[in-house]
Amino acid sequence: MFLNSSVKSGFGFGLASGIITTMGLIVGLHSGNSSKAIIISGVLTIAIADAFSDALGVHIAEETKGVHTSSEIWMATFSTLVSKFIFAVTFIIPLALLSVSHAIVVSVVWGLSVLGIFSFFMARAQGEHPWKVVTEHILIAVLVIFLTHFAGMLIKKFFPC
Repeated sequence: MFLNSSVKSGFGFGLASGIITTMGLIVGLHSGNSSKAIIISGVLTIAIADAFSDALGVHIAEETKGVHTSSEIWMATFSTLVSKFIFAVTFIIPLALLSVSHAIVVSVVWGLSVLGIFSFFMARAQGEHPWKVVTEHILIAVLVIFLTHFAGMLIKKFFPC
């Protein structure tokens, strides 16, 4: 039934996007010497603005297919919005409780763990080789972390505070 696959699709998209986008933002801002308040503000911005943006993107993508009912499209939209928001907001917890440097490490471990676990179970459910899928998804996330780290360092170098 597509209703279940709509929710699964939106949830998976929101989870991956929420984790990878938020980790990239946190690492990039930290590399540029941003304060805890700025990083938390960035995470809340991702949780709100990017969650709505991604949900609208999923909504429009599903509409353009022309094969789903309106309720199926809205289920995919809503599950994307909620999962992106929730997963992004979870990164505020270590930022609120720990020093920024420690929070970055905990956030990266948290994000990669959740992404890996989700990827493992998703691959098993689809009859694919779990470790191939997990490795692929983790490598993409790590690439984003490295790129945003270096982007933050470049910004710090060319636009010092």
